[in-house]
Amino acid sequence: MIYFDYAATTPVCPAVADAMVQVLTENFGNPSAQYPLGRAAKDALDGRRAVIAGALSCAPEELFFTSCGTESDNWAIRAALHLQRHKGRHIITTAVEHSAVLEVCKDCEKNGWEVTYLRPDCKGRITAAQVEGALREDTVLVSVMAVNNETGNVYPIADIAKTLRSRGSAALLHTDAVQAFLKVPLRPQDWGADLISLSAHKIGGPKGVGALYVRRALQSRMLPLLFGGGQEQGLRSGTEATAQIAGFAKAVALRMQDLDAILAHTCSMRDYAMERLLSIPTVRVLGTPEAPHVLCLTLPGYPSQNLVGELGSQGICLSAGSACHRGKPSHVVAALGLSKKEAAGAFRVSFSGETSKEEIDALYSAVSRHKETRFPML
Repeated sequence: MIYFDYAATTPVCPAVADAMVQVLTENFGNPSAQYPLGRAAKDALDGRRAVIAGALSCAPEELFFTSCGTESDNWAIRAALHLQRHKGRHIITTAVEHSAVLEVCKDCEKNGWEVTYLRPDCKGRITAAQVEGALREDTVLVSVMAVNNETGNVYPIADIAKTLRSRGSAALLHTDAVQAFLKVPLRPQDWGADLISLSAHKIGGPKGVGALYVRRALQSRMLPLLFGGGQEQGLRSGTEATAQIAGFAKAVALRMQDLDAILAHTCSMRDYAMERLLSIPTVRVLGTPEAPHVLCLTLPGYPSQNLVGELGSQGICLSAGSACHRGKPSHVVAALGLSKKEAAGAFRVSFSGETSKEEIDALYSAVSRHKETRFPML
């Protein structure tokens, strides 16, 4: 198998799996229990929270574990709106956010909130000037992702934060950093965001665990996501998923050990893939591939679902867009203003620190054969 869908999910390495098995079979105590086994589990949980918080450059007390990035996005938006409910009813986001943000915003519209959806230019770019132009006195939340999961565009979160401060806006800033955390050379501590969503399975951790950064000053006024036994400082009750958290922390620690080299290699593989694939007549890049691990292309006239299916049968895994679309047309690609043939031919290739030139050469050959042997759409 040749895997080019690291933006959808990543494999768990043996060291991460071992860390999880150790918790499942040995240090399996409930962190809320007061006997030694429980206290050991609590100490281990605190240590793992500190590892992930260190990579994010925040205090451990500002990091709350969730079940996934989707939960983190949902919680961030709903909590922010509850905090700001007396200040206004206006939200700013983009038309190219992950569905975990867009679907919440659509639900908010049904309940009386007004949402401005910023549209990208033809290269997929969103600017701080767009946010400034959409700001109103009643704007209470700005939610803009750090890296677009389909195009690889990197959005100017720090500039947006500076814009909000310079305008004296009361709006809180949330960023979905699921595709950015330890995947791009950005410093989250410099972003100035109030809420940041993370997910473990995009960086070699297990599925079923994510995290939400919440700026300390907001925490005392936040509406809990779940009520119960008071875990996660009372904001998300429920026995912690200690094995998944162990895997999350181990994946973070492993990636941090050699992060610069991982990002440099991933970037070089993206550039090599771009060079090879663009040599195929009519193939072109969509968006601006600034993130090292994501490259969005189109083969106009050749439906990407057919390409993905045919290459999949050859053991080459890539995507027609976000895995969350499940074959439906991508709202991200649609927002770029493409022709019908260009949009239908869009596909995503994503990379890791272990991607090789040989794998990319195999992809190039497979895409070339597909174009030579299949009739284009009319």
